[in-house]
Amino acid sequence: MSTETATAEPAIDPNDPVLGTEFATEMVRQVRAIDPYGTYDELSAAEVLEPYVLTKEKKREIPIVGDPDEIIVARIQAFYNAIAVLIEKECGLRAVPLLHLTHEGFGRVLITVGKLVVMDRSLRDVHRFGFASLSKMKDEGDKLLSVALELIGEHSQVAGL
Repeated sequence: MSTETATAEPAIDPNDPVLGTEFATEMVRQVRAIDPYGTYDELSAAEVLEPYVLTKEKKREIPIVGDPDEIIVARIQAFYNAIAVLIEKECGLRAVPLLHLTHEGFGRVLITVGKLVVMDRSLRDVHRFGFASLSKMKDEGDKLLSVALELIGEHSQVAGL
């Protein structure tokens, strides 16, 4: 019996309610924005976000040590760009994501609002960037957004500079 002929179950259900959220909508917008050839234009939201979902089986297929390629780096940029856009929508101030990665997949991502750093995250093993499910990705995005908005509320003078 060969399992190669069997088609893999999609990681995202096209009827997943998360696809209707503002976060998922912005993620799709960001991924399509970095697509210079329009390859994502005809894909559904579930298909566009599919690469962000790494099931245990998919993660096992990725080597533990590896260098990120341009596609993975773009995927990471789209994720943090979406969070920055949602920050802007909530507080009305410009949020700027800054991503710095080494060729080995280690680095840092910051999001600043004015002179305030509202998110600071170390990155490692980015060639394995992904989430167990779409809802886990949304939960992570919501958590980062919530913390950022709380910091902006506490330090609004610095954020307004």
